[in-house]
Amino acid sequence: MAAVEKRRQAVAPPAGFTDSGRQSVSRAVGAAESEEDFLRQVGVTEMLRAALLKVLEARPEEPIAFLAHYFENMGLRSPVNGGAGEPPGQLLLQQQRLGRALWHLRLAHHSQRAAFNNNVSVAYECLSAGGRRKRPGLDGRTYSELLRRICRDGQAPEEVVAPLLRKVQCRDHEAVPLSVFRAGTLTCFVLLEFVARAGALFQLLEDPAAAVADRRVGQAVLDTLEGALQASDAAAPARFLEAGSRLGPDSLALALDRAVGGRRPSAPMTREEFLERAAALFIAKVKPVG
Repeated sequence: MAAVEKRRQAVAPPAGFTDSGRQSVSRAVGAAESEEDFLRQVGVTEMLRAALLKVLEARPEEPIAFLAHYFENMGLRSPVNGGAGEPPGQLLLQQQRLGRALWHLRLAHHSQRAAFNNNVSVAYECLSAGGRRKRPGLDGRTYSELLRRICRDGQAPEEVVAPLLRKVQCRDHEAVPLSVFRAGTLTCFVLLEFVARAGALFQLLEDPAAAVADRRVGQAVLDTLEGALQASDAAAPARFLEAGSRLGPDSLALALDRAVGGRRPSAPMTREEFLERAAALFIAKVKPVG
């Protein structure tokens, strides 16, 4: 019996080992749960989830830089930077809101309809936020300034975008609903892309040495583009790009052959004139606000 008792003592675990082990595991589990609860309570979990969804929507080439800009702009929502409490200077607050709205609008291309519409709603809410000196809602002054910023940042010539802005802007003190806000911002983004494509087309027509194109050739291309736009019954600005994309090689080649075959002397056409006239074809299809 004594030998059996000695063997039991030899294989038995040290005193308190089981209890202390269980206590350590319990403390670790409790700490993990409390950390998760803390992150959830302060909103970090939801914020990270939203950030990752934005990355999946935009699919940027540099996701880390994208996230850095995302969190930087998230800071503008805090009370210190213009959320519940306004910073000194109404102009500073307005510029912060415009910058953040522009950032959201550029997160996704307008062809990504669901993501773009969601970002438009976020930008609208950002500009519509109230404060101690501002009632909730978006006025025409802020809306028009946003449209000008979109076109200016898109590096489109002022004389090209000015006619469009006159069509889609609102009066300074007019209330701007979300539907008008979405239509105006979308139209500006589509025009910028339309002008960029027209610029690429002119580059194919121009003489590299003189930086101008033959007027007959440029006019033939503009006439073909006008015919494609007129044949499109769609009123949505994004459909204008689809109409322009139907300028296939065959139709363009036929138009160029007719132009070159003419015997009349031709004056040069500059890039500025070509872009302005191409944009005018686009703007003629846009319905004015109100």
